[in-house]
Amino acid sequence: MAISANRSYYIGASNLFFYRTPVNPIVERVRALCALLGGPAIRYQCSMPLVSRIDGAGTNHDEFSRWGNGGGTFHKSARVDPTAIMEIGAIVHSKAVLDANVYVGSGAVIGPAVTVGQSTKIGYNVSLSNCTIGDHCVIHNGVCIGQDGFGFFVDEQGSMVKKPQLLNAKIGNHVEIGANTCIDRGSWRDTVIGDHSKIDNLVQIAHNVVIGKSCLLCGQVGIAGSVTIGDYVTLGGRVAVRDHASITSKVRLAANSCVTKDITEPGDYGGFPAVPIHQWRRQIANHSRLSKKSIS
Repeated sequence: MAISANRSYYIGASNLFFYRTPVNPIVERVRALCALLGGPAIRYQCSMPLVSRIDGAGTNHDEFSRWGNGGGTFHKSARVDPTAIMEIGAIVHSKAVLDANVYVGSGAVIGPAVTVGQSTKIGYNVSLSNCTIGDHCVIHNGVCIGQDGFGFFVDEQGSMVKKPQLLNAKIGNHVEIGANTCIDRGSWRDTVIGDHSKIDNLVQIAHNVVIGKSCLLCGQVGIAGSVTIGDYVTLGGRVAVRDHASITSKVRLAANSCVTKDITEPGDYGGFPAVPIHQWRRQIANHSRLSKKSIS
């Protein structure tokens, strides 16, 4: 419960200025001022009103403290290595774990029970929940990891009902994730990003997606739910992958391609729908030739 003080100034015989402020951290100062400034003109009244420090989300703010190395805020049950830096404005919630040499930028939120591996850098305004982050990762500004995936169904009454999203997202070691990328938590299996994979800005990775090691995802790639991607796969800018598709290892997809079915053979692909690159190039050449004929 908060402690507050009522401070009243009496000016002349009729005018009254009333000032009320919560002073929980400085109660002792208020009491000292009571002794110094006591008298008929100025009156202090210290009280303990029945005001809870628990917010609507059930968070007890009295259980948070200021982190000395950077000025951020952490929950008393969090395990934070002494070498970690937590900038002012960052918040680490209950039972989260920050290993050695982790850096958390201002405005970042590390949710309950999230684990961040050693020497990982978390940028400004990052949101981590229901996830684990490996060692030596770089999570750029504005990234969101571990939020619910987009899953709904229509019930017998015709109402849209949300499917449970109860699992986690797991980010491997040496992964880099670009600004404002979103990675959803799993529903029937964890969402996984393999070691050494690199993800550009503004990428959407839906629930239950599993991406192998050393993959490269360029800007604005969109991967629908329950996709499986092997190792050493490269997706060019704005590539789209339909739900439940599978892409084998060592595949490269040209920019703006769309994967509508499984790709089972390594190689280069392009187009909508994605086909082997030499076939796509013939399609482009034929389209260009037909266009020229229609113009002439």
